[in-house]
Amino acid sequence: MRILLVEDTLDVGEAIVARFERIGHTVDWEKDGGVADEVLEVQAYDLLILDVNLPALDGFTILKRLRQRKAKTPVLVLTARSQVDDRVDALDLGADDYLVKPFDFRELEARARALLRRSAGESTNQLVCGQVTIDRGSRAVRINGTPIDLTRRELTLLEILAARPGRIFGKDDLVDQLFGFDDEPSPNAVEQYVARLRKKLAGSGAEIRTLRGLGYQIVCQ
Repeated sequence: MRILLVEDTLDVGEAIVARFERIGHTVDWEKDGGVADEVLEVQAYDLLILDVNLPALDGFTILKRLRQRKAKTPVLVLTARSQVDDRVDALDLGADDYLVKPFDFRELEARARALLRRSAGESTNQLVCGQVTIDRGSRAVRINGTPIDLTRRELTLLEILAARPGRIFGKDDLVDQLFGFDDEPSPNAVEQYVARLRKKLAGSGAEIRTLRGLGYQIVCQ
């Protein structure tokens, strides 16, 4: 999934980016509140992790503007402010969750998973398609109980497709979710990942279909 992190503390930002990229997510990182607000006007994200004290524009203002634009992006607020009033303000402005610094990265990952599940209408960390099981908590994929080895982007692609079986995803939609601003995917990058993933899922009951001129969908049999 594609995440926007808005955090101006370098060591915290670097650690968050490393953690989420390691488990397969694409992360864009902005350190300036004004720039982050502009990015949110033009780019959709599966999750926004938002600090409060930021240069140019504070996190509460970013959150308020995001909700005024009717964006439904799940928002997890990160801040050193621990007062109840600050937490209440964040939630009332439209935040979905709130985590006070310092925090345990395992809790951050768990809260992010919960928000991603909730936005997709799912109740557990497991996705099942045919004989394929995806555990979002452990980032493990199994076919009939046997683990299979997927690259970070292959796993993310499978997760995107399997979360909405039958839905058609255009190539541009998948590029947006698989690659960040710092990436430079080749024109056929999505085709390459689909081809590799299709081979690894052969015989699993999870079939990735190409709909010419439209995109890709997964069918669970």
